[in-house]
Amino acid sequence: MKTSAPHIVSAFEDALKRLKSAIVQMAGSAETQIDQALTCLAQRNPELAREIVESDARLDSFEHDIEAHCMRLLALRQPVADDLREVIAALKIAGNLERIGDHAANTAKRAVAIFSLADSASLAGLPQLGRLVRERLSAVIDAYVDTDGEAALRIWSTDDEVDALYTSLVAEVERSALAAPDQFAAHMHLMMIAKNLERIGDHATNIAEVVYFVSTGQALTDQRPKADHSYDPAD
Repeated sequence: MKTSAPHIVSAFEDALKRLKSAIVQMAGSAETQIDQALTCLAQRNPELAREIVESDARLDSFEHDIEAHCMRLLALRQPVADDLREVIAALKIAGNLERIGDHAANTAKRAVAIFSLADSASLAGLPQLGRLVRERLSAVIDAYVDTDGEAALRIWSTDDEVDALYTSLVAEVERSALAAPDQFAAHMHLMMIAKNLERIGDHATNIAEVVYFVSTGQALTDQRPKADHSYDPAD
């Protein structure tokens, strides 16, 4: 009797490819939200801010669909070794991407509250921080697509660049807030925007850990460099 094993293996490989494709699509949506949030900050566009907040549901839907896909694969295929790592990685990456979308939406929502601030050094630092975390997210998704553990390790090991820039930016915001006490609330929103961007960078680093694990089968157990000694406001 002929075996159906080759067909089953092929079907499972196709399912894993679709799963990876879904992650890449979700990452693209997250990157778009970051881009729009940065545009909102630059243009001081309240209408765009509302659109970004409303579009966050798209990432929630992506995460739900990916979780369902993973659960089906785990239940029906019972993957092991490399295949199991691929499924677990997709679950973890989707969760981080969903949180990135939340932080981008929160950035856009709070952007409306800082439109009254005059141009300052503290405002000027936001685009730089935003571009840095956006670039890191794009790079780590490329590493995921290529199953490139070395690239993931480079991203993971340079997390302190984001933290250092964030710490410097928060110090500048604190100075600006003291110099303009009548704008204290707006400066607090500015500080929280910076924190949201920094956390996007953290989630990109989390994804790098996952990609490294998928690529090598080994976990990054050492504590990654941290240069953030600033005030950590709740978002």
